[in-house]
Amino acid sequence: MTGKRFEEVPHTADLAIRVWGRDLAELFVNAAYGMACQLGDPEHIELTVEYPVELEALDAETLLVSWLGELLYLMERDGCLLTEFEIQHITPNHLRATARGGPVERYHIHIKAVTFSNLNIIHTGQGYETTVVFDV
Repeated sequence: MTGKRFEEVPHTADLAIRVWGRDLAELFVNAAYGMACQLGDPEHIELTVEYPVELEALDAETLLVSWLGELLYLMERDGCLLTEFEIQHITPNHLRATARGGPVERYHIHIKAVTFSNLNIIHTGQGYETTVVFDV
C-alpha cells in the first residue's frame, strides 16, 4: 500500500478510482471518500447530517457496490455530500456504519451508478486493493 487512500485511474468512458485499505473497513471508508472527492470538495463540507447504514450482500464486491450505491442515493436524495464514514462492523457479507456530511450547492459531476465493471477486491501483502468504476 502506498499510504494513499485512493487515486483516479484513466477510463475510456466512465470514471474509475483505485482504492487501498489496511483492512476491509478502511477499504470501504476510502472508497466512499474517493467517491465523495469526485462529487465535490469534502474539506468544505460542514457536518450537519448523519445516516446509519446497514447492508447485507453475497460477497465483499457486492457489499462494496451496495455501500457506495446507498451513499450515492442518500447524497442525491438529500442534496448533501457525505465525507466522513465510521464502520462499526464489517464482514465480506455484512456492514454496519455511520455516514456524515452536509449540504452541497452543486456536484462536480453526476454519478449515475456504481458498477461491477472489473470489480475485484484483492488481498495484498499490505492489505486490500480494488478499482471501482462509476457510470457517469
